[in-house]
Amino acid sequence: MQGLSFASIKKHPSLIPLYFCLGAGCLMATLYTARLALKNPDVSWNRKVDPNEAYRTKQYKFYNTRIDWKNYECPAPDFEKSE
Repeated sequence: MQGLSFASIKKHPSLIPLYFCLGAGCLMATLYTARLALKNPDVSWNRKVDPNEAYRTKQYKFYNTRIDWKNYECPAPDFEKSE
C-alpha cells in the first residue's frame, strides 16, 4: 500500500506526524483500557478467589437525596450465601 513503506514516507514526510499521532492515540487507548481492567474495583478476574464483596454496599453516586445509604441493602445477589 502506498504511504505505508519507508520509501513512500521518505517521498511524503508530511505523513510522519499523522502516523505518530495515530500510534500515540492507539497506545494511550490501550494503556487506558489496561488501567480500567487492572485498577477498577468493579472488575473481578476470578470470582471464586476474589468475590469483590468489599464494594458491595459502597456508595458510588456523588449526591442523591432520595436514598438513605446507611440502611441501603445491595440488590446484587450474594454469592457466598447461595453456595
